[in-house]
Amino acid sequence: MNAKKFGLVGKNISYSFSKKYFTEKFNKLFLKEHSYEIFDLQNINDISQITTIEGLKGFNVTIPYKEQIIPFLDELSDEAQKIGAINTVVLKDGKTIGYNTDAFGFEKTLLLHRKEHHQSAIILCDGGAAKAVKYVLDKHEIPYITVTRKSELNFDTLTADQVLENKLIVQCTPVGTFPNVDDSVTFPFNALTEQHLIIDLIYNPEYTQFIKNAYKQNAKCVNGYFMLEQQAEKAW
Repeated sequence: MNAKKFGLVGKNISYSFSKKYFTEKFNKLFLKEHSYEIFDLQNINDISQITTIEGLKGFNVTIPYKEQIIPFLDELSDEAQKIGAINTVVLKDGKTIGYNTDAFGFEKTLLLHRKEHHQSAIILCDGGAAKAVKYVLDKHEIPYITVTRKSELNFDTLTADQVLENKLIVQCTPVGTFPNVDDSVTFPFNALTEQHLIIDLIYNPEYTQFIKNAYKQNAKCVNGYFMLEQQAEKAW
């Protein structure tokens, strides 16, 4: 019986649900030769230590390597090339091929919860996950503004009026991820209304401090677990 190995590459990712998710999936499907491991890399330059593991068939990629890993790959899917970030790598015929299933997972989440009045968006962060979000919003012709720490529009300059104008808020930063569950980005929460849809891509904890703050304003709030499930199934 040939072992078939899979895993998750990232940095400081002990919080991830991916190993539990895929291990349970393999057990349900009676795939006894399949295994899923966490590959915690402190530097992306060490990726060759992972890609040369005997029996490795592929791996998922998370923060902070969704963009950094691209130069180390042999090929990218058309969609991953357009997005500029990947979250899945398949090893096939001696090549490493990068794909992006984050966009699929986010699109499923968006279409499930979006209402007619969600006509424009604010994206918090500009990393690999945010690139997949932008790709989907562009596809559905939803205009957006992007808030980052270093841009002119940052967490300190974002105004209540801008929040009122844009009823879809996508929280893509890792701020508030376990174990730092009390952390939240600076945001004018008082400007949120019951017409706002908050999609926080974090799934651990289930309710981030950002979601808790938004929920107090009666905003519709969704975490990243459904997106995780959808992108994982797509990757599989």
